[in-house]
Amino acid sequence: MSATAAAGLIPAIPPISDAFRATMRRFPATVTVISACRNGADHGMTATAVTSLSMDPPSLIICLNNRTYLHDMLLEVPEFAVSVLTHEQVSVSEGFSGKIAPERRFEAADWVRHERGMMVLDSAHAAVICRRMGAVPYGTHTIFIGQVIDTRLSNDTTPLMYENSNYCAPQHAPFTSHN
Repeated sequence: MSATAAAGLIPAIPPISDAFRATMRRFPATVTVISACRNGADHGMTATAVTSLSMDPPSLIICLNNRTYLHDMLLEVPEFAVSVLTHEQVSVSEGFSGKIAPERRFEAADWVRHERGMMVLDSAHAAVICRRMGAVPYGTHTIFIGQVIDTRLSNDTTPLMYENSNYCAPQHAPFTSHN
């Protein structure tokens, strides 16, 4: 019998937020850099909360903490870019996660200015340019809805993934026939 039980105390149950955090750490996610430009100033940050929303119209959602500078930018600018990193671009992810000062982040790789004004990683696995169509606040984050206006795709790269505090790359499961 534990000391807690012997004393007649009920052990504390961890809050659901702790269990949810532990569970989400095990959800593999594609690593992206979301970028925007406001009044000639570029900014970007690493994010994994990005997913498709609809094919008609083509759109995706990104979720940003409402305390970030990029969050404030996206409330003001009409468009943003999502660059999907390759498995060889861990240093880009880390730089845009805060290891490089915001004003120097775009110096660290082959960023190019898209015709719509924001920076896009030229060697990205994929890139999606979006027009912001909505911003839905929820808890500590805002869900930004972006209608796709341009895309780029590399057929010769593997995306960078993140799971349980580790970078990784996807492996294709062996195909088995169920005849």
